[in-house]
Amino acid sequence: MMKKIINSPKAPAPIGPYSQAIKAGNTLYVSGQIPIDQNSGQLIETSIEDETEQVMKNLGYILEEAGLTFKHVLKCSIFVSDMGNFARINEVYGKYFQENPPARETVEVSRLPKGVNVEISCIAQFS
Repeated sequence: MMKKIINSPKAPAPIGPYSQAIKAGNTLYVSGQIPIDQNSGQLIETSIEDETEQVMKNLGYILEEAGLTFKHVLKCSIFVSDMGNFARINEVYGKYFQENPPARETVEVSRLPKGVNVEISCIAQFS
C-alpha cells in the first residue's frame, strides 16, 4: 500500500522525525497535536480551554489540507497531564463533534512534549 505524507503550513511543523499526517488507502492518521500557534511559534499556555482550542485548530488545519473535516474523524486519542482538567477539555473538544462524535480514549500521562497539558491525535476516513 502506498502512503502519502500530508503537511499543512497552517499547523506547527513536526518537532521530531514524524509527519503531521499520513494518508494510507482511504484512511488519514494524524499525529498528536499540541497547543503551538504556528503564526507566532509560541505555546498557548493561558488556560486549558485555550490550549485545547489551539490543539483542535491544528488538527483542523491538517484535516483541511487532506480535504477532510471533523465529520470524517473516526477516532481521537486525548493525552492529558491532569485528569482534573477532563471536563474543561471535553467542553472545548465537544464543540467540534456535535453530531455523531468519534470513538476516543482519554489518558492521563506523566509528561507531554514541551510540558503542555493536552495532546490530541486522530484517525479520519475519506468518503
